[in-house]
Amino acid sequence: METKLKDKSIFARSPTLDTVLMVERTIEKYSGEFNRTELWKKLPKKVMWQTYLIILDYLQSINKIAISNNGILVYIWSPEIAKKFVSRKKY
Repeated sequence: METKLKDKSIFARSPTLDTVLMVERTIEKYSGEFNRTELWKKLPKKVMWQTYLIILDYLQSINKIAISNNGILVYIWSPEIAKKFVSRKKY
């Protein structure tokens, strides 16, 4: 799911801070309930899919969210918990 920074089209989809915060709050609200497609449909405002994926990439890279093995988005607020989750064994 990682976005390639070499791709020049990434800048055409750069999200605003308001959009990032909206996605983050929605993930926090529905933490552990939905996969990325279902959560995208729950957003209060429309966001382009590519922009949404960039936001998810960003939130995952700063350990704000994690994605479970079955694709469910989980909001993580503790860096210690995020490190444990990321370093877990893949089954």
